[in-house]
Amino acid sequence: MNCLSTFLRRLPLAVVVCGLLSISVPGYAGDDKEGDNAAARIEAAESALERHEYKVASWEYRKAAEISSRPEVAQQATRVAYSFGFDRDALASAKRWVLLDKESDEALLYVALLQLRTDDIWDSRRSFRQLLKQSDEPPEDRLVALIPFLSQEDPDKADRLMRQLARPYKDSSQAHYAVAVMAMQSGDLEEAQKRARKAIELDDEWIKPHLVYARSLLLDGDEEGAIDYTARLIGDSPDPDPEARLELALMLLSAGRDDDALSQVNQILLEQPSRTDALRLMAIINFRLERLDAARADFEDLLATGRYTMDALYYLGRIADINNDHERAIELYSQVVQGSNAVLSQRRASGIMSQNGDEEAALQHLRDFGEKHPNYAVEMIEAEAQLLASLERYPDALEKYDRVVSYRPDDEGALLGRAELLLRMGRLDAAIKQYREAVDRWPDSAISLNALGYTLADRTERYNEAERLIRKALKLDPDSPAIIDSWGWVLYRKGKNEQALTELQRAYEKLRDPEVAAHIVEVLWKLDRIEEAQEFLADAELLYPDSELLHAVREKAFPQAN
Repeated sequence: MNCLSTFLRRLPLAVVVCGLLSISVPGYAGDDKEGDNAAARIEAAESALERHEYKVASWEYRKAAEISSRPEVAQQATRVAYSFGFDRDALASAKRWVLLDKESDEALLYVALLQLRTDDIWDSRRSFRQLLKQSDEPPEDRLVALIPFLSQEDPDKADRLMRQLARPYKDSSQAHYAVAVMAMQSGDLEEAQKRARKAIELDDEWIKPHLVYARSLLLDGDEEGAIDYTARLIGDSPDPDPEARLELALMLLSAGRDDDALSQVNQILLEQPSRTDALRLMAIINFRLERLDAARADFEDLLATGRYTMDALYYLGRIADINNDHERAIELYSQVVQGSNAVLSQRRASGIMSQNGDEEAALQHLRDFGEKHPNYAVEMIEAEAQLLASLERYPDALEKYDRVVSYRPDDEGALLGRAELLLRMGRLDAAIKQYREAVDRWPDSAISLNALGYTLADRTERYNEAERLIRKALKLDPDSPAIIDSWGWVLYRKGKNEQALTELQRAYEKLRDPEVAAHIVEVLWKLDRIEEAQEFLADAELLYPDSELLHAVREKAFPQAN
């Protein structure tokens, strides 16, 4: 089985979080009442894991931890619950672990992160402060070491927490840098730039605050300023830091200057041929430029180094996929077992199997991956649900979605996915009820507002309510082509056809999508611009020959042409 995350580095935070998801605890073979009870709970948990009843397993491990006086049991209960995303069970077990092993950095880190995740900000801050103190290492260094962990949490909460933790260290470059990073991730670019400048003022030789300042300029829309600042960092130094060159390459890449970015990477590799981070970036640039042979060679070289293995496997899989070498693509995707591309890779491997007609193998692939890698188990169930829905096996898909929602009741995407499935099943009232639940729970979510608003506009005559919802969604995300399309559609449904066409065309400029195209054709047809509608439909069908939406609008508008 996988570890909880790859590992937690020892510089300076000394914790390692790897372990099996099933355990046999020495000494629990029935030698005392406590041992008997704990062993029974562990056995029940392992049995539940075998049945894929993850919530039951998490609960049984938690009960074993409550009974047992051994920290190993609480440790395992924490890891299991955390792996499956059952945060409250994990927090209860982690607290028990801290009680039994007060010196464990790992246990306290779990507690602090889980308190933050479950919105217990005050206690989380207290736990993190204790973590900063219980070491001979400087607390400011530990603040920097916390960045990778807090970066996986809610950005606004993590930003607020880091500012509070850093408050006692006003003269520390590391503390200001840590705040700058978290502020940048939360979108407070003004604070990020201010803190980065302060960190630079305190330690001008340290390159990292300079790079955060430049990156925050880039995110703030000052592309040229960011590139110029980073280029001067390199030009003003007799021995430029490779980190600055890498950052400049990334900025050039984001500006669409791929060849200039490649030039910077080549310079790094010329000076330091063993830099695997530069080799990785060169491979990605070649992939972006569609130089697939060069990219393949680069990623194979990267794979041979043993570094960035998951990235190399993922991109090699994509190259094989593009070249229609499906067997090789599946083999490579299947090896992407962790990191940001793991779920995407397994979905694609399963998708290839399904496209090739082996639907059961596709579903089994997702099940097997979830079983072998339990930190992705719930994501694999959701992937199964989506694949089953695409195969029109709706009752099976709904059963999977019900499991996902029971495991992740606070997952907006899971609720919306279930609502969309209900819609496809023709259960309109149930779908609308589910969409309303999402809007009630996430009233400032443009995605949920738009989903409910569009459904009301498209499937009912509640146009005024749909308009209110979509207006609010537009205020929250004015550049979303999906929401602009919904806005155009509600205008059409209210008879404002000219305005509707303008908005739908604006959406299509941002996103070439068959659904938007179908909407445009229908509005043109309604405006009696028949020839224009036919030409637009013909062009869209060239792009999306298999679109059922375009086929339906042709049947509706031009049945005589079929």
